[in-house]
Amino acid sequence: MLFYGTELSSRMMLGTAQYPSPAIMEDAFRRSGASVATVSLRREGGRGQGFWDIVRDLGVHLLPNTAGCHSAKEAVTTARMAREMFETNWIKLEVIGHSDTLQPDPFGLLDAAETLSAEGFEVFPYTTEDQVLAQRLLDAGCKVLMPWGAPIGSGLGLNNRHGLRMLRAAFPDVPMVIDAGLGLPSHAAEAMEMGFDAILLNTAIAQAGDPALMACAFARAVEAGRMARDADPMSPRDMAVPSTPVIGKAWL
Repeated sequence: MLFYGTELSSRMMLGTAQYPSPAIMEDAFRRSGASVATVSLRREGGRGQGFWDIVRDLGVHLLPNTAGCHSAKEAVTTARMAREMFETNWIKLEVIGHSDTLQPDPFGLLDAAETLSAEGFEVFPYTTEDQVLAQRLLDAGCKVLMPWGAPIGSGLGLNNRHGLRMLRAAFPDVPMVIDAGLGLPSHAAEAMEMGFDAILLNTAIAQAGDPALMACAFARAVEAGRMARDADPMSPRDMAVPSTPVIGKAWL
């Protein structure tokens, strides 16, 4: 599994916010086997150097994000700061357009993606299942798409299954990560069964009663969903089909 030429060992990416303590966060990462940690300069910038040292010591790839940015200008500025601080060209690009749903602003997102791609950033855009926007982001230089499952932190799962299936089918060779809205391991398994390459989540694990146990549950669900996808599952049928054939049955 490659993202901008970097091979990852796990199909899970975890956020670093909202955990009860840094120790619990570390345990959740260990139990999940996640290969990527997302970090937000705007949201977590006040937590001190010690927190950033803990994040670096997780031994995973860092994916800084522009969470909390509501304009392309804010997002670009934050991305530049993140690259300087974390010494990586990776950036999860968020440009929020609606304060209640936290839905991406497609116009600001595309504007920022064009600017950052031109500056050598490797952009992971937080987007919707809109195929037109997806194509524009790819044209802007993005090589990964991160469509939402549902509004950030909602735990609703995959709100638009048809739209997500159509997006996956329209761009079969583009790495895609379901980002935001997953609340249960079953949601993650379903995303993998659809053919998505990875998932990114935070709230469902960080706010669970036992974050480390939930992280382990999500990890197993991701693995099971991917295995099911690779196994070429049967298609749904409108009619029942007996598992035991009736040929040779004695008619009395």
